[in-house]
Amino acid sequence: MTKNNRNSNSEAGLRVDVRHGNVDQALRRLKKKIANDGLLQELRDRQQFTTKTEKRLKAMSSAKARRRKELSQDNAVNKKRLY
Repeated sequence: MTKNNRNSNSEAGLRVDVRHGNVDQALRRLKKKIANDGLLQELRDRQQFTTKTEKRLKAMSSAKARRRKELSQDNAVNKKRLY
């Protein structure tokens, strides 16, 4: 078995090693891993029940926001081309 086998069942969850006694850097890495893994968002979602209608409305509003952002970026690029 290799040393860095990520599929091993002996270790559950996220793990960050502290290198050279630098705890601050290890905390930053742990926070980044938690954010990328989506653990905090899942916890927040599980705290309160949301109906299917609420989920659908939230998804629609976020899609509209993404579209607005995309259009504004396109407009900014087109304005730069004019000048």
